[in-house]
Amino acid sequence: MKENLINDTLNLMKIPGLSGYEDRVRDYISDELSVLGITPFTDKLGNLRIKIPGDGPRIMLFTHMDQLGLIVRQIDENGFLRFERLGGVPEKMLPGQSVVVSTSYGQDFEGVIGIKSHHATRPEEKYTVLPYRDLYVDLGYGSRDAVRALGIDIGNPIVYKPTADMIAQDRICGTSVDDRAGCAVLLEVARQIHQRTNGGEVHIVFTVQEEFNLRGALPAAQQIKPDIAIQIDLILASDTPDMRDFGEVQLGHGPALSMFSFHGRGTLNGVIPHPELVAFIEDTASSHTIPLQKSAHIGALTDLSYVQLVGDGVASADLGFPMRYSHSSREVCDVNDLVGLTRLLVAMVTSLPSSFSLLRGV
Repeated sequence: MKENLINDTLNLMKIPGLSGYEDRVRDYISDELSVLGITPFTDKLGNLRIKIPGDGPRIMLFTHMDQLGLIVRQIDENGFLRFERLGGVPEKMLPGQSVVVSTSYGQDFEGVIGIKSHHATRPEEKYTVLPYRDLYVDLGYGSRDAVRALGIDIGNPIVYKPTADMIAQDRICGTSVDDRAGCAVLLEVARQIHQRTNGGEVHIVFTVQEEFNLRGALPAAQQIKPDIAIQIDLILASDTPDMRDFGEVQLGHGPALSMFSFHGRGTLNGVIPHPELVAFIEDTASSHTIPLQKSAHIGALTDLSYVQLVGDGVASADLGFPMRYSHSSREVCDVNDLVGLTRLLVAMVTSLPSSFSLLRGV
């Protein structure tokens, strides 16, 4: 299990897959599922899903394939690319960042986001965060025609140059840990349960466009009509000096359950997990000796915020792995937390009784 999680996470992190351009990520996952004899279904938006029969409640486990990044807005006469942000890209991260621009032909071209030479930077500029619209990508070519000849055009996706490294033995560091680690977890869950004969009816979904509009999972949820939805994503770690007051989640201390999430900036949405589902998750973790951390925070949300509202309402919970440095080009997680998360999900879906009640107010 651990080796699979390491290999899949690292391999997936190396694949460019901006929101709306998840095809290569989906191809990797589909190939891995095919090895198990599973033929996945892909909807028109691009969500990839599989069904594993069972006699209990209908469970939707999902995680997003896409990553945040940039979109080419303009190619100037000297071949520099101006861009729009897609998702919550921190502007302070951008100057000097290595990036990859992908064409519709599947070719990738490396570039760098320009940064004013230090020797020409005035004192008052040194601590200024430039708006992204003042920045540009330098591909090394000298004209608009030369750049267009590569197949690069307005609308092409740009992502951080993919990196995937192991540090300190069991820690993964690089681009798009959010949420390729989640994809690796659900791939391993599929490996573990695809031949099981007990538990609920499980639908595993690898979703699109979470970083863009948080609603890519909706077509899948509307088709599946789940009783229970569990979203797999990062949980913000608070074990670095700048995050001490944020919570108690630590890398290497097991998976985490979100007890409250709320965006609070423009998008008034979030998730308060279903109490019976929380109790079941806690009991399952305890009975299988899996450490479980808890999180409550404002400032982030997932597509579960919308999935929970499908149909008559869906009993929902966000489960995840602790991660540092979210939305940067060097995110960090601990493989042992991925192992614990996988074990917990497998235990949950294989032990959920057919009589499990989600009724409220009865």
